[in-house]
Amino acid sequence: MRAWQVSALGEPQDVLVLADVPDPEPGPGQVLVRVLAASANFPDVLMCRGLYQERPELPFTPGVELCGEVVDLGGGVTGFAVGDRVIGSPVLPNGAFAEFAVMDAAVTFPAPEALDDAEASALYIGYQTGWFGLHRRAGLREGETLLVHAAAGGVGSAAIQLGKAAGARVIGVVGGPEKAAVARELGAELVIDRYQQDFVDVVKAETGGRGADVIYDPVGGQTYQRSSKCVAFEGRILVVGFAGGEIQSVALNHALVKNYSILGLHWGLYNTYAPELVAQCHRELSELAAGGVVRPLISEWLPLEELAAGVQRLADGKTVGRVVMTP
Repeated sequence: MRAWQVSALGEPQDVLVLADVPDPEPGPGQVLVRVLAASANFPDVLMCRGLYQERPELPFTPGVELCGEVVDLGGGVTGFAVGDRVIGSPVLPNGAFAEFAVMDAAVTFPAPEALDDAEASALYIGYQTGWFGLHRRAGLREGETLLVHAAAGGVGSAAIQLGKAAGARVIGVVGGPEKAAVARELGAELVIDRYQQDFVDVVKAETGGRGADVIYDPVGGQTYQRSSKCVAFEGRILVVGFAGGEIQSVALNHALVKNYSILGLHWGLYNTYAPELVAQCHRELSELAAGGVVRPLISEWLPLEELAAGVQRLADGKTVGRVVMTP
């Protein structure tokens, strides 16, 4: 099969090489899928750079999220049949940026019928992250103000839709007029272009000085530091990632004095410690998709041959929504 391989670490456009490799085979408890669509995520960029918490041995194929068609079953697998359309994460080092991938059946789920292959490939990680972050960790309530950073990106666009579904007032922060238009279309009631306005001042003005109840931060660094200046009394800052490239240090005395919470979210740990919650989340997301409440934003559909350039655009912060590879 053809697969993108990383044999040395660096920028995606420099280290991703399209190669012919042996087809993977499913082991016990696994399914082999033909990749129908694979969504590029920022962890794919970090893995190419060698900066992600999971570091596969070289060479490896990145791609942490896919929609696929089951073509073979490993020993002991029940609940799936050849021909089923499924979503989830492949088993590294054989990631989703390939024609075939292996998945653990225990954390593989039916693809929602309401979504096409590209949309379904982008539902798993970003929307599960948003669901667990906003509901399980931050306890977002109807009527609260939710501030979403990188609101036009894959993770941020999911948070806007889920925040709206929860009845929150959503404020999105983006970089540039094109991304601002996307965030408005997704349903953000107020959109702040960080190149034109200071989001701290705008949030304070729009909330009568109170600040945002929940701040969804996949950027980190100075974005986090500035967010701490506009979080409400008993507010929650949700640390989702560090796409800005800087891991901030936290002044805990500031959290004490202002009486707010700092919440970390490593969504992948739920697959280990609470898989029943992951299954519950999938059911709820599928219902929301069936009702047209959530729908992943796909900005680029790329053939396998053009994937490396798309991942580099993601690395450079030049994408909106999700870049999806369709072999």
